[in-house]
Amino acid sequence: MSRPDGAPFSWLGIFRLGLVQAALGAIVVLTTSTLNRVMVVELALPAMLPGALVALHYAVQVLRPRLGYGSDLGGRRTPWIIGGMAVLAAGGVLAALATVLMFTERTAGVVLAVLAFMLVGGGVGACGTSLLVLLAKRVDERRRAGAATAVWLMMIVGFVVTAGLAGHFLDPFSPARLLLVSAVVSAVAFVVTLLATLGIEGRTAAPVAAGTRQTPFRTAMAQVWSEPRARRFTIFIFVSMLAYSAQDLILEPYAGTVFGMTPGASTGLASVQHGGVLVGMLLLAVLGSTAWGRRLCSMQTWTFIGCIASALALVNLAAGGLVGPGFPLRQAVFLLGAANGLFAVAAIGSMMGLVGEGREEREGVRMGLWGAAQAVAYAVGGFLGTAAIDLTRQLMDSPAPAYAAVFGAEAILFLVAAALAKQVVRPDVATATPVLTEQPAAADC
Repeated sequence: MSRPDGAPFSWLGIFRLGLVQAALGAIVVLTTSTLNRVMVVELALPAMLPGALVALHYAVQVLRPRLGYGSDLGGRRTPWIIGGMAVLAAGGVLAALATVLMFTERTAGVVLAVLAFMLVGGGVGACGTSLLVLLAKRVDERRRAGAATAVWLMMIVGFVVTAGLAGHFLDPFSPARLLLVSAVVSAVAFVVTLLATLGIEGRTAAPVAAGTRQTPFRTAMAQVWSEPRARRFTIFIFVSMLAYSAQDLILEPYAGTVFGMTPGASTGLASVQHGGVLVGMLLLAVLGSTAWGRRLCSMQTWTFIGCIASALALVNLAAGGLVGPGFPLRQAVFLLGAANGLFAVAAIGSMMGLVGEGREEREGVRMGLWGAAQAVAYAVGGFLGTAAIDLTRQLMDSPAPAYAAVFGAEAILFLVAAALAKQVVRPDVATATPVLTEQPAAADC
């Protein structure tokens, strides 16, 4: 299963790394969704507790640049992918054990859960960062859009398959069954990772310059932050993901409060939105994988277009509440999902093209910096979205204008992100060369 060192990945190689992403998603969905439900329903604990634990797993991911720096020093990514998955799997089992312990020893269970979710965050950071660096370095430019779509979709597959199977085997529920299912999922995920990465990177590591080994992490981080393109893209990732995540927790309450949808009907909107995301991703994968599609627009320009489309979709959603019951809400949610899917794949494709731009042998630090920005944005975005709704509901007599104001604010964030995306492709004054040279012949639409 080994391959020549440094050879570009075929679709089979991309699929193998996608399996790792699916395994990662399988463990994460159990810790952030299933255990969340058990704590709130079966244990009757405040929802704040699992919310804080999920936020903790995001907070730990600020260590991504340091983890990426470690993989830069060794010159190989697969040990960090496998090691990160091992830590993640251990965290998943400990999180289930902590939840089971809460049935009898609540304080001890909470303390163990804190440790477990820290391990989950660290494992996701180590595995995910090195996986994206390996993809970025070994995927040919013409396959980047397709690779980004494939890896993202396989992570979603990991969510869906695990949620379905775990839900089946957890009934009838018992603490022992919960621990057994979590342990099996973690073990399977680790074995899949071992098999998927076997020989994929080649037999030898690329030599690492002596200067790289001797450079302290803080110096390496400062070097990456001093690169205009890396700094601009970090700010872009934070702002765009803040807008992306802020809508998640308010869409279903919006459907119920403003449009009077039942819980079942509003929950169904999630599948409509995910269907739109899938269409947007596949659309860009097709366009990005064809010669005429790459000539039409660069991946960075598609990122800009995705941000603008997401802003317009949010404005449309905001207007819907003011229009009233006749507004086609499901179609509006589908369009929002499609715009988000287009933006997400384009942003990942741009990330893969940009990670190699700048100082050599800093790819892990660079990717880690962007991953940390995304994690912080996700942790903050959901809270800010719900807090903004609480505030606007207090200030306004009707819920429709309150939700419209918040959706409008999120649209403005996407417009700011679009402006930042344009700055990312701006020529670097110091070098007078394009910041992103992934597709020099592409039109800027």
